Amino acid sequence: MISFEEAFSIVMSNVFETGTETIPFVSSCSRILAEDIKSDINMPPFNRSAVDGYACHSSDLQNILEVVEVIAAGKAPLHKVGKDQCSKIMTGAIVPEGCDLVFMVEESENAGNNKVRFTGTESKANLSLKGEDVKIGEVVLRKGKFVLPQDIALMASVGHTSVKVKTKPVIGIISTGDELIDPSLTPGISQIRNSNSYQIGAQIARSGGESIDYGIAPDNEQKTYSIIEKALDECDVLILTGGVSMGDFDFVPAVLERSGVKILFDRVNVQPGKPTTFGVHSKAIVFGLPGNPVSSFIQFEMLVRPLVNRMVGYNWIPREIKLRLAVDCQRKSDSRKGLIPVKINYDNEVLSVDFHGSAHIAALSEADGIIVMEPGIRSLKKGEIVNVRQI
Repeated sequence: MISFEEAFSIVMSNVFETGTETIPFVSSCSRILAEDIKSDINMPPFNRSAVDGYACHSSDLQNILEVVEVIAAGKAPLHKVGKDQCSKIMTGAIVPEGCDLVFMVEESENAGNNKVRFTGTESKANLSLKGEDVKIGEVVLRKGKFVLPQDIALMASVGHTSVKVKTKPVIGIISTGDELIDPSLTPGISQIRNSNSYQIGAQIARSGGESIDYGIAPDNEQKTYSIIEKALDECDVLILTGGVSMGDFDFVPAVLERSGVKILFDRVNVQPGKPTTFGVHSKAIVFGLPGNPVSSFIQFEMLVRPLVNRMVGYNWIPREIKLRLAVDCQRKSDSRKGLIPVKINYDNEVLSVDFHGSAHIAALSEADGIIVMEPGIRSLKKGEIVNVRQI
């Protein structure tokens, strides 16, 4: 059995990056950029009014000004603005050459004969200058960026309509065990619905991968071997759940070795998730996760998600926040690193969820994050500051 830190180091040392593909920019949300995105224009492309008002020379602000034209957004000025003159202008419109100030409509009054006067004491410039946001040729999004909805808007603004992104790794999912049935069926005696495949599929999607569900492998070595062989041939990463403990039917590690997988570890000093297995094959990386859903969820977040993110060129760092414990937090054993699901209350304090063990999947739906209790620590006291790793 190895420490979690050793396990994490082994997993991350076996990362390989995926290739790239070019896709329409509108389809790139939640993908990882494989290129820098540069602007083909200045933003703003011209000196632009930030308000509805009157464009003039600041030296004439206190004078009565003749209105020479009205400039709408999307229209170019037709007249120069001379001394004691101004142009009425709409938000976003081009400011006439030479004008260095736009005073707001709210600070103006009609002076008659197509003239206005400024009624305030002083005015801001109320201008957005050409290129002050982005200059032509400037990098606006960098390689390795996780694309957000606001990045789609930015790509549209700079005319980058096709974008190179990292290819999604293909990740196979196999759940093992005769006790598993499809979620659409009603469990009989000793049967349980298969939840791991769907949970892990959703985690894969959130991590930037593409999943293939190979269904349920029965407690039969040859049939399990056949399914594993097919998955290894088709996937970059293979995740199996169940069959990795010490029971009579937990033969997954042996079948993996028969398939040419080199097992690098099969026990981790962590709770939950002790029987986590990791190996490498000439075609794929392989994880054997515990069958209990809480264990498989947490070990995916702790070991698999960082690997998948790194495969697509995203140096993801889990978000942790420092918060105070609302109540004492205790556990039964302190021999392993404890990964404790917790929730955050409305006072931004932390309390552990009602957690009955690694099969208690309902507990995860209440959890906002995970806190760590190191080996040798059995309890944390109310008021202590803890790091909450958000999930």
